[in-house]
Amino acid sequence: MDIVSQLKSTNLAGGVVSSLIVMLIMILLAIYIGIRAHFQDPLKKPKGMLLVAEIGVTFFENFAEGLLGKRFRMFGGYIMAIAVYLFLAFIFGLTGLPAPMTTLSVPLSLGLSTFILIHATAVKYNKIRYFKRYVEPLPFFLPINLISMWAPLLSLTLRLFGNALSGFVIMNIVYYGLQNLSAMVFASIDSAWNEVFFAPFIAWILHLYFDLFSGFIQTTVFISLTAIYVGQEAPEEYLE
Repeated sequence: MDIVSQLKSTNLAGGVVSSLIVMLIMILLAIYIGIRAHFQDPLKKPKGMLLVAEIGVTFFENFAEGLLGKRFRMFGGYIMAIAVYLFLAFIFGLTGLPAPMTTLSVPLSLGLSTFILIHATAVKYNKIRYFKRYVEPLPFFLPINLISMWAPLLSLTLRLFGNALSGFVIMNIVYYGLQNLSAMVFASIDSAWNEVFFAPFIAWILHLYFDLFSGFIQTTVFISLTAIYVGQEAPEEYLE
């Protein structure tokens, strides 16, 4: 049984399969860059993908340090991985395959990753005092505090899902309209291509916004909120 048949037999959503493809691409890139870095002469300037990776690592480490302080500089590695995945996932729809972010389980998994990281950081620095937040300012606030603790997860998940889904729906409406317009204009032409004539001239402009620009904005917002949420759980002296 080939790989395609195996994926079909698992009944995975198209967005989940696309997400796995994106992760496979990232793994292969990481292996390639790792091999290049291993054999790179330290006395020579890096080139190509190795240079891009070095610039990216430096940028995201500085990004994490700027928001969270020097002690969180290494957190930039996690931020970089999430940023690369998110941007690739948003533009993956350009391939014609299902966009990962339009399947709720994908943005939910990203939101859960940040949610777990937030509370793991809180437990690490606050120890047993972590649980005190749920009974402040008075013990009967416990139910409200337990509900509010899920706010970051819902916010991060629904922001990604809502923006991706809205772009997906709008692009499908545009393609449907262009298909019917093209079919009407070229109704006298008996060709399989008469329904796709207008799409290449118009749809790419919207793809620039809904896939590239929106993907960049949502990636920036997600990693910034992740860093801020995590930073709020660390003592102030760690953020200097």
